[in-house]
Amino acid sequence: MKARDVAVQGVLAAVALVAAFFVWQREPARAPGEVTVEDAQAGALDRIRYDEETRFVELFRDPQDRDTIWVRLGSKPAKPGTGAQNATDAGALAEATSDAGSATVDAGAGPHTNAGSVAAASDGGANPRTNAGAVAAASDGGANPRTNAGSVAAASDGGANPRTNAGTLAAASDAGADPHTNAGTLAAASDAGANPHTNAGTLAAASDGGSPPRADAGMLASASADAGTPASPAPVPPPRELRGNDVALKLFARFAPLRAQRDLGVLDDQKLEEIGLAKTERGLTLTLGGTPRTFRLASPASGWGAPYLQRTSDGHVFLLGPALLPDLEAAASRLVDRRLHTFDVDGFDRVVISTGTASRAFVASGKPPGAVQLSPVDAPGTPDDFARNWHDRLWRLTPVELLGRGEAPPGLDPTPAFRVEYQRGGKTVGELSMAKASDNSWYARTEFTPGWVRMGGGLELLAEDAAKLTAPR
Repeated sequence: MKARDVAVQGVLAAVALVAAFFVWQREPARAPGEVTVEDAQAGALDRIRYDEETRFVELFRDPQDRDTIWVRLGSKPAKPGTGAQNATDAGALAEATSDAGSATVDAGAGPHTNAGSVAAASDGGANPRTNAGAVAAASDGGANPRTNAGSVAAASDGGANPRTNAGTLAAASDAGADPHTNAGTLAAASDAGANPHTNAGTLAAASDGGSPPRADAGMLASASADAGTPASPAPVPPPRELRGNDVALKLFARFAPLRAQRDLGVLDDQKLEEIGLAKTERGLTLTLGGTPRTFRLASPASGWGAPYLQRTSDGHVFLLGPALLPDLEAAASRLVDRRLHTFDVDGFDRVVISTGTASRAFVASGKPPGAVQLSPVDAPGTPDDFARNWHDRLWRLTPVELLGRGEAPPGLDPTPAFRVEYQRGGKTVGELSMAKASDNSWYARTEFTPGWVRMGGGLELLAEDAAKLTAPR
């Protein structure tokens, strides 16, 4: 080659290097109208948090290895109920209270409280009384015992002698010198008087007051005289930390800098209400260099299209790209690394299988995607088909559920059913332990999983065959 040709080649190479440098330094191409929401370098981003009403998702860097992304999945506690006290009387058709509403208070020989599914009638006086209700219970008071009941209404009684009004769907309660018992199918009324009474109904129950004890009970509803204690919320399980996959790593880099399709500016309260940002429970927080940047999120009313993003620092609203949030919304399935090992079948040359105190070593050879050929170390030229088939079944297993870092399965046997160690050049490159829990579920743990992973069923045969492989020859 002549000197002139060498010079030409050198000049062309120099021009190519300069062009490559400027292309590498050039800012990535943007879509038309794209704006920057948060200008930050990818290396400054430490954490991404996505919030919904009942759960949250976090992506954060590993402090020891910033190229590794972890995914934290968590639930939020249920919102507490309003009000310090709840005086609740419930029925299938109506609610009964002691003072107002469908139940009224009676006065006579003794105080009475009457409640029914739809209405309760009140009585008063020593002589004639009136009791009426659609599907109601009527109460009485007097010197002599009376029983009042009506299929659709209860009839009124008054006088010194006993009277009886009978019906199908309502029960009446009485108070007097003698004990009475009142029972109805759909409604029950409560009484108070000199003697104990018992009122029972299927769908509604009312509360009583008086000196002697009384019981009012319903199958589907109960009445409280003063206040009800709100049920305590269910405990929230701790967040689960899992290793992120390549999709999580790429998604993390897309948030620094954070860009949007359009800047809609600062909107008034009415417009914020229309697009769903006024009362949204969704949010986004970016931690840059230890400083959080918070945003509010809302989806279009139509349910599809690009979401709205509001920067809380100045109220600016942006139209976010439609492809940025779906991975966060489905983080459990899209962003979690579900691999058991990072090496393939050509990444080891020796396999040691152990069950209890017995173990057996095999020479391994293979190339993906085929199965690994295993031969006993004392007979390397004699492949063991039983061992090969067993290991192939084990190698193809996939986890059903991934437990988080530091999370232990309930009732797990402390001694693994079997263990497999993978070696290359005399050094350990990986391992797998398989153990059974008290609910007969099988769990595995490897050198790569952050914790235990739940496997599918039917692994008893795999454990039995492992014992056969390690049995003394």
